[in-house]
Amino acid sequence: MATRRGRRTSVAPAQERQTSLAADRERHPSAPTSGESHAPAPGRRPRTVAVLAYEGVRLLDVTAPLEVFSTAATLGARYAVRLLSPQGGPVTTSAGTQLLTDAVGSVEGRLHTLLVPGSPGLPDRVPPELLDPIRTLHTASWRTASICTGAFALAEAGLLRGRRAATHWRYATALARRHPDITVDGDALFVRDGRTYTSAGVSAGLDLALALVEADEGPELAREVARDLVVFLQRPGGQSQFSVASRTPPPRHDALAALLASIAANPAADHSLPALARRAGLSARHLTRLFTDRIGRTPAAHVEAIRLEAAQHLLDTGESVTSAAQLSGLGSDETLRRVFLRHLGVTPSAYRARFRTAVQTGKEAHV
Repeated sequence: MATRRGRRTSVAPAQERQTSLAADRERHPSAPTSGESHAPAPGRRPRTVAVLAYEGVRLLDVTAPLEVFSTAATLGARYAVRLLSPQGGPVTTSAGTQLLTDAVGSVEGRLHTLLVPGSPGLPDRVPPELLDPIRTLHTASWRTASICTGAFALAEAGLLRGRRAATHWRYATALARRHPDITVDGDALFVRDGRTYTSAGVSAGLDLALALVEADEGPELAREVARDLVVFLQRPGGQSQFSVASRTPPPRHDALAALLASIAANPAADHSLPALARRAGLSARHLTRLFTDRIGRTPAAHVEAIRLEAAQHLLDTGESVTSAAQLSGLGSDETLRRVFLRHLGVTPSAYRARFRTAVQTGKEAHV
């Protein structure tokens, strides 16, 4: 797994990798502004969103963002969605389904957004015929994004050099090894670096696409899109792809395995280094070395990750910020706030408000 010990990906702090998409508008004053009217203004040109398909492309990587932007267009957003391929015509996906595409050469003028989906084969080989179309469309686009292993294509085209990037957790190590000039985050749902965006695997394309719609059109329309598609409004980009337990390698050391189980079972208990060392019957130094060697992080970092996940679950189920801080073991509102900002790039209140809005929207859909 990409987050295990031995991974040499350089993980950017959450506050960097989960940068507000609204900052795009500060860097690009000509960019569309959030909160615009849902009805397109007469005479204003639509924002062209192009998805670049190719032989063997993963079907959901293509259709998920297409659904988000096309649904937004039906709700009044100024999007014109195009499905392209290097040569045009039918393209066969990895699922065997054929998609009818326009040729890249048919594009005239500027694009607003270029989306490059992934495929099962990209981690092994990026088709050379993809590279020039990607570079050409990137030059013509205001922003460029990849879905899942599409990051390999962007990297091969030289568009991620010196940047932070996300990809499917399974292939993060491969991307980092092949392109050591990229800071790969194998855990985040999506990462933004300048005008380039990269997302994790498959369904994370929905999260990224919804985030881009929210940046363009504002949160109200993004919520309407999420409601129409019967999904939650996007999870924060810095949120982990998997639970802490599922991405922690199973230790062969019995004492360490027992400690991990006790931490996960009761995050709010005393899991200070001295307490953990006593329960394991080891010195604090030896225990720290075991955690670092077998788990890939210190005992304190592991406990904090478990408590953060517990706090997220508590907020998801309706607990207050204060209650979530206490029950998760993080203690105070301020500690919870610092941990959320450091790992997720959002405050606990903002996280809770977003989830509650999504839940309420889902409930309304069933009334």
